[in-house]
Amino acid sequence: MTEGVTGTGGSGGTEGTAGAERHVRVVLVDDHRMFRTGVQAEIGATERTGVEVVGEAADVDQAVSVIAATRPEVVLLDVHLPGGGGVEVLRRSAALMGDASNPVRFLALSVSDAADDVIGVIRGGARGYVTKTITGTDLVAAIFRVRDGDAVFSPRLAGFVLDAFASTDAPPVDEDLDRLTQREREVLRLIARGYAYKEIAKQLFISVKTVESHVSAVLRKLQLSNRHELTRWATARRLV
Repeated sequence: MTEGVTGTGGSGGTEGTAGAERHVRVVLVDDHRMFRTGVQAEIGATERTGVEVVGEAADVDQAVSVIAATRPEVVLLDVHLPGGGGVEVLRRSAALMGDASNPVRFLALSVSDAADDVIGVIRGGARGYVTKTITGTDLVAAIFRVRDGDAVFSPRLAGFVLDAFASTDAPPVDEDLDRLTQREREVLRLIARGYAYKEIAKQLFISVKTVESHVSAVLRKLQLSNRHELTRWATARRLV
């Protein structure tokens, strides 16, 4: 299943003509090496797509270092990363994002379509958010549009952003959710979706004991007693 993208402006490039007319330097940030390899193969044929992949990173520290060293025009950023997640990369790269002469723009590329993830990285400064069901052609177009200053979203996700910013009365942050680390939020969301501890451990590449520790920390911080209360809490906040 594939999807297109929605955004502002009409300056997007297209695969097949981009290579001859345009060029963009990109860094890939994702903690799964095979996924980075696949994206590189799909979009990194510079003569065909106009996209030059100038660096890769698998965690927050690597990402910040590679971005600072290469100064790409666009960063394809996964939301869930070791070391604090995509939001932490955005926070630590804020000075580069604000450089008027040579800004680094961020496009979130994630398997997650949760409203909390989308809103978090957009508040952090990302210019767009697309899910990993996007086609290579659409991803190339999205990269050029973000480079040119457009905001780009997978169609369903645009609604999350509009809803989040439409109401001036809505608090900018959820104080309870803000107590949790990025990894605790990931575990919370999977628990609320009914995953067993072993399934969560496999999906997040951590041990079952580590999952148990994260669940205990979440319950303590949110002052909840069990996973059923946790599921109700997450559902009420549309995190599931």
